[in-house]
Amino acid sequence: MGTTYPSILPEHEAFINNQKMFFVGTAASSGHVNISPKGHDVFRMLSPNRVAYLDLTGSGNETSAHLTENNRITFMFVSFEGKPLILRLYGNGRVVLPGSEEWDEFARLFELYPGYRQVIVSDIDIVKTSCGFSVPFYSYEGERDTLIKWAQNKGEEKLQQYRKEKNSTSMDGFLTPIGAEFIEES
Repeated sequence: MGTTYPSILPEHEAFINNQKMFFVGTAASSGHVNISPKGHDVFRMLSPNRVAYLDLTGSGNETSAHLTENNRITFMFVSFEGKPLILRLYGNGRVVLPGSEEWDEFARLFELYPGYRQVIVSDIDIVKTSCGFSVPFYSYEGERDTLIKWAQNKGEEKLQQYRKEKNSTSMDGFLTPIGAEFIEES
């Protein structure tokens, strides 16, 4: 059933690369736990113990706030087609913002979809697989383009204002790195 590994093996990487979505879980030391589903081609394996994903502008920014307050992060990949499997990556994460020293290093790994706001980089210390025997089958029909179109229609100036209003703090009041940048600009 469940097995633990110290790093991402080639078969884990192959499984991850075949998934069309993944989930990100974070929590600050107090407040609410957050689990976010992610779609599009935004996840990258950097090494057997390091991953990154391009984070797009959304209605909240819980992951970013939690990583600033407490850097624990879990990624979950689920097989909805074929052989059942659940794969989790446990580690510590951090936020890389556009304009930071590391931005170019990580941004070059991705297609920068309209509305990109940051890259989340994580050092993985535990990889765990479990059976997924009770997960139902679902068929992939394609990516939703709603978020991309929304970001394109807003344009960069209105996206900045949206991030200032909606992405500066978590629902529990923790400041995000984006929020800290807005404070520095004031």
